[in-house]
Amino acid sequence: MAAVSDRLPAFPWDKLEPYKATAAAHADGIVDLSVGTPVDPVPELIQRALIGAADSPGYPTVWGTPALRDAITGWLRGRLGASAAGHRNVLPVVGSKELVAWLPTQLGLGAGDKVAYPRLAYPTYEVGARLCGAEAVVYDDPTELDPAGVKLLWLNSPSNPTGKVLSKEELIRIVAWAREHGILLFSDECYLELGWEAEPVSVLHDEVCGGSYEGIVAVHSLSKRSNLAGYRAAFIAGDAAVLGELLEIRKHGGMMTAAPVQAAVVAALGDDAHVEEQRGRYAARREALRTALEAHGFRVEHSEASLYLWVTRDEPCWDTVAHLADLGILVAPGDFYGEAGANFVRVAFTATDERVEAAVKRLG
Repeated sequence: MAAVSDRLPAFPWDKLEPYKATAAAHADGIVDLSVGTPVDPVPELIQRALIGAADSPGYPTVWGTPALRDAITGWLRGRLGASAAGHRNVLPVVGSKELVAWLPTQLGLGAGDKVAYPRLAYPTYEVGARLCGAEAVVYDDPTELDPAGVKLLWLNSPSNPTGKVLSKEELIRIVAWAREHGILLFSDECYLELGWEAEPVSVLHDEVCGGSYEGIVAVHSLSKRSNLAGYRAAFIAGDAAVLGELLEIRKHGGMMTAAPVQAAVVAALGDDAHVEEQRGRYAARREALRTALEAHGFRVEHSEASLYLWVTRDEPCWDTVAHLADLGILVAPGDFYGEAGANFVRVAFTATDERVEAAVKRLG
């Protein structure tokens, strides 16, 4: 087992523990803005759906119920503009992190193969490459990569950690390049419904992919839009051949979304009101924190979407982490997401209104 764990980087969040202790010692308690975990209640209609399906003694199917597939395809067509989406184009997964970490292995990648992802990125893209023994490569513009050996290309728009959004024109160009070189493109779009100063677009949109999902798959999660991080509810959508192969592998591996969770996802995807209500909460927290951070001397870059502000005082990120910890505020150092983040920190606005108000007062 050690041979497998030795392939992986040190778990970055362990390095934050001393700063967490400092922040927790504040007289008014810690304001934890380091992790983008939802804190608001699960909408009642979703809870009711989960409870209503609690009597589920049999095994669920990996592909999900027909009702779940109907809900996902309906949402893809209505929300993403993916007019050709059908049941063969969708597959539920047990949270998106599981999918990201194990996808290269499930695709059969290994030594000699390359997995490419943004220079500033969610660390699990690299973990997925390392788990299967593939080479991890980073990019600023994927179309400038040497395509030789690249078997999997990750996009992430809106970006974690920066909140940057790729335009429709950029997506069209990247999809065309990946198809030209026979590279499988997976687009992590888990923050797509959280655009603030930009309107994120999916790679599955008819105008991006030309109505064909060949060679492209999108990853979506209900963790952020519906406060369902604790449910581990996500799905992938796109190329039927790729998803069909993954379905067979995942059936053998028993990678099944729990039946009550499947029912909860049907309810969540069928309701837009709770999404707009949650967006309103996040918008207010985002504005309050952004104003306070800028007044405190920070510069905000990108951050046009997602649940984070990507900020800097043009100093090493750990100096910023220490400074804010002394104020009782915990944030994520930018180098968790790549060397290019060495002078930035990521500030989540997923804390409660009361804790955000506390952070604003301390920054003032």
